[in-house]
Amino acid sequence: MDFEYLFELLCGGVVKGSIYALIALGYTMVYGIIQLINFAHGEVYMIGAFVAFIVAGIMTLTGYSGMSVLVLAAIVAVIYAAAYGYTLEKIAYRPLRKAPRLSPLISAIGASIFLMNYVQLAQTPDFLPFPELVTDFEFLEPISRYMSSVDVVILAVTAVTMTALTVLIKYTRIGKAMRATQQDQVMARLVGINVDRVISATFIIGSVLAAIGGVLIASRTGQINSAIGFMAGLKAFTAAVLGGIGNVPGAVLGGLVLGIAETLGAGYISSAYEDVFAFGLLVLILILRPAGLLGKAVKQKV
Repeated sequence: MDFEYLFELLCGGVVKGSIYALIALGYTMVYGIIQLINFAHGEVYMIGAFVAFIVAGIMTLTGYSGMSVLVLAAIVAVIYAAAYGYTLEKIAYRPLRKAPRLSPLISAIGASIFLMNYVQLAQTPDFLPFPELVTDFEFLEPISRYMSSVDVVILAVTAVTMTALTVLIKYTRIGKAMRATQQDQVMARLVGINVDRVISATFIIGSVLAAIGGVLIASRTGQINSAIGFMAGLKAFTAAVLGGIGNVPGAVLGGLVLGIAETLGAGYISSAYEDVFAFGLLVLILILRPAGLLGKAVKQKV
């Protein structure tokens, strides 16, 4: 066995899985609190990438380049995506919170289609070249064969983001309110928690994570279009289900497992079957462990 090639594939899988995990966290946080699959989440990822593309293009024309452009583009994309997440929750989901379960699901799919076509009409359905913003770091020369500078930035940003999210959920006031709302919304209201504000904050945080993922993956692939959110959202949803929907550590684990499985399958068999490996793994996990890798079977109250 070529262990050097295997290590290269594993590095690529971890990078890809980190992006899936970032987006999957948005799915799992929203589902954990209101049991809703936000199918427009992938489009928020796509919008974040497009906002970063526009900001980066403007700054490049004015003479700026490098990491400073990436940082500013990411900040603007995060703010823009947060506003979209808040608006989506306010308009598409909150009015249907007490409606039959199918109604918010249809609303989520409708919001996804609307956002995809909105960006397609406002921009173009064609692929656009995303500017190269991350230059090679000299100190990474020894590992440049396995990981590019962009890959290292992705891993670093993902690690910092996930650590910050863990701290927020476990130790901050809003994080405690999220956990209380997840357990019982009625009791959370009785102890003075503003449940509507908590749910809005959850959508905002999930949208921020999706935007960060959009900027990072666009920097890595070097191109974007209005349809990138569909497959990214589908893969991230798969990662969330793999890990155990509603479970934050599970979303991270599911993203990493999915990314590594895809990369190994593409490297040793064929890249044409990359999606087959991803969804085949999902079917296998659901057969062997329906609640996901870290999920727990929930007893229904009757």
